[in-house]
Amino acid sequence: MYRDWKAYVKELAGNMQSVGNGIPDTWNAFRTLSMAGKADGVLDAKTKELIAIGISIANRCEGCIAFHVREAVRLGTTREEMLETVGVALYLGGGPASVYGTYVMEAFDQFSKG
Repeated sequence: MYRDWKAYVKELAGNMQSVGNGIPDTWNAFRTLSMAGKADGVLDAKTKELIAIGISIANRCEGCIAFHVREAVRLGTTREEMLETVGVALYLGGGPASVYGTYVMEAFDQFSKG
């Protein structure tokens, strides 16, 4: 196992809250943007999370992977949907995406276990 994704997301959330406490106006603006960006619209929230996961792979952002995979699982994403998302990221991102795609699937498996 590469990482305990549940512990990682919990630790990262605490660290982010600490930073947010230091820059509340900026952090609250980011939270507002985040909430607006993932709200149901023409695309549903699950689809938006899968897009965010693809971008997280492309940007090689482990924290983003943790948060977005956890939310995608909460929204009912299946293993097959997650694998296809990784596949699209791999198609566009090559070798580095293959590494971060494995992180996504490891996180998915851990978050799916409850």
